[in-house]
Amino acid sequence: MENRKNFFHLHLISDSTGETLISAGRAVSAQFGGHEPIEHVYPLIRSRKQLLTVLRAIDDAPGIVLYTVVNEELSALIHEMCRDMGVPSVNVLEPVAAVFQSYLGTTLQRRVGAQHSLNEDYFARIEALNFTMEHDDGQMPETYDEADIVILGISRTSKTPTCVYLANRGVKAANIPIVPGVALPDSLYSAEKPLIVCLIASTGRISQVREYREFGAGGDHGKSDYTDRAVIAEELKYARSLAARNDWPIIDVTRRSIEETAAAILALKHQRG
Repeated sequence: MENRKNFFHLHLISDSTGETLISAGRAVSAQFGGHEPIEHVYPLIRSRKQLLTVLRAIDDAPGIVLYTVVNEELSALIHEMCRDMGVPSVNVLEPVAAVFQSYLGTTLQRRVGAQHSLNEDYFARIEALNFTMEHDDGQMPETYDEADIVILGISRTSKTPTCVYLANRGVKAANIPIVPGVALPDSLYSAEKPLIVCLIASTGRISQVREYREFGAGGDHGKSDYTDRAVIAEELKYARSLAARNDWPIIDVTRRSIEETAAAILALKHQRG
């Protein structure tokens, strides 16, 4: 019998973009497999008038309320109104902020959207993203030595999305496809700065992803070398031997999310120093 999902309303109120709440809500929801949240995201809520409109919407569709609102008056209003409506509410940042305040011995500044300020880190992320897009799929090999990380792998090993995720962390990442019979650029071997990592996956996984890719592109759906498992196995064998010859670490992404792959790469980078 097919597993049935139980749906519930999840209200996310933020005085900024709501990204923190969305991540937190989804991370916790994922631990309750039989339940699926219906997300209601309310970003940039900074006035009492805006908030009252949101609270009326919550009253019409009761559920769990998570919020990140630094204004104490608005935060208190959410707490009081949710209590009166009989719905659970959590100020997601408050417990964490209390620990910081206690340990640091300083007062919380309560600046709206402070994590999105146009500071040095913000511009570093923009620079990294520009670099990553310019160096996607083997482009601009002459500047690989400016990269923090270079990711290698055969087609459909999630090179590009992993690089984009790293770029959003301020890491300059380039990626190069491994194709049997096609030499990698000399500039890669001479680059001293970047950590070079090779991504692999199981033959079945790559074949499946490639089939989806071909189907989405309107292919003829017949068996081709691109999706043939024997051919893919040879590609993987070549990639492994290439990494072994050059002492490049290998990460199997078969059962890893993009975030987990990126975390493994950053851990290797940290170990390298």
